[in-house]
Amino acid sequence: MPVAVTLPEPWSRSRLSVVVPTYNEAENLPVLVEQVLALPLPELRLVVVDDNSPDGTGELADKLAAAYPGRITVVHRTAKDGLGRAYVAGMTRALADGAEFVAQMDADLSHPPFYLPQLLGTMLSTNAGVVIGSRYVAGGSLSQEWGLRRRLLSTWANAYVKAILAMPLRDITSGFKVWRRSALEAIDLPSIHSSGYSFQVEMHFRAYRRGQKIVEIPIHFEDRAEGHSKMDLAVQVESALRPFLLLRHERARSRHRT
Repeated sequence: MPVAVTLPEPWSRSRLSVVVPTYNEAENLPVLVEQVLALPLPELRLVVVDDNSPDGTGELADKLAAAYPGRITVVHRTAKDGLGRAYVAGMTRALADGAEFVAQMDADLSHPPFYLPQLLGTMLSTNAGVVIGSRYVAGGSLSQEWGLRRRLLSTWANAYVKAILAMPLRDITSGFKVWRRSALEAIDLPSIHSSGYSFQVEMHFRAYRRGQKIVEIPIHFEDRAEGHSKMDLAVQVESALRPFLLLRHERARSRHRT
């Protein structure tokens, strides 16, 4: 496994909270926790948001929090209510606990944790509001285990959203990124509408339209280690419709401001 970059002080002591939503990730969570908390970021905290996983992920998260006192917060939700709502809950908790920077990543080990210091360092060196771990900028790549269908679907989804929303980003659907506190405050987290994977698009769109500086850096995207994808038909339908709703909402917002 590649070694994480070591940031100079005071950058390495930035108050970074990493938000990780979970649903049936009991096999992956202990590995992710070990890798994230081993990073050379002593002030890093982990916020696990569990949607009442039937496989006991929530209870396991509580045990891990007890094993790493002060470094893990567990947010228990009573039902599976969508990825977007879980992220909003975790990010809200991270900000309330004083985070300066908030990262988001999947629990399935598809987002290698060793990129986190690089994402944070890029944010601090460029004064960006958002730094995205991108599969589609130069140097980015996808797991060889991704078949042609998944590659085409991902490429098409990015092209589809870019065509509708006119955002100058290469990986609009990426779920691996770091946010500056002020950027999250600017986009008004409590009013985010998306519940599924379109949450990523809505967050990027709001940041872009509110003038936040967005930087993409290349990452290698791994296939999930264990378990199954949560991308069902309802999520796919929401993801297809959401760009049009975002555009309509933004136009209404602009008219209201004028």
